[in-house]
Amino acid sequence: MILGAGAGGFLAVACLALLSEHASLALLMAPFGASCVLLFAAPQAPLSQPINVIGGHVLTSLIGLLLRTQLPNTWWALALAVGLAIAAMVALRVTHPPAGADPLVIFAAHPGFDFLLFPVLSGTVLLVIIAIAFHRLSGTCYPVERG
Repeated sequence: MILGAGAGGFLAVACLALLSEHASLALLMAPFGASCVLLFAAPQAPLSQPINVIGGHVLTSLIGLLLRTQLPNTWWALALAVGLAIAAMVALRVTHPPAGADPLVIFAAHPGFDFLLFPVLSGTVLLVIIAIAFHRLSGTCYPVERG
């Protein structure tokens, strides 16, 4: 289990990094490392499920991008962006803790709205696909059906 979790994280980041390098596409951002912890060390957790991983990152990134275009890059705007991102994830039932960092990344990097496609949506979809394949090969049930 311990080595498997590490191997899964290694594999996922290696795949995204290699694809980024060879296809000249942005597929990685720092919060994805934390997403890998949940995907490979706690795949049964509700916060690790595909809707949470993809939905959480897309939602919080959208909030960060919208607020960054309207607010100054100040302490209170950062705090507001993170607070609203958390509230929105909880309200929409797509809570994924690593996604709480996305507004901070956006305020620091000042990306355009294409950031939602590359790396956020494309990167999270690929992470989930890699996690599904990895867990199927290792005999772990992922994703878990919601009931």
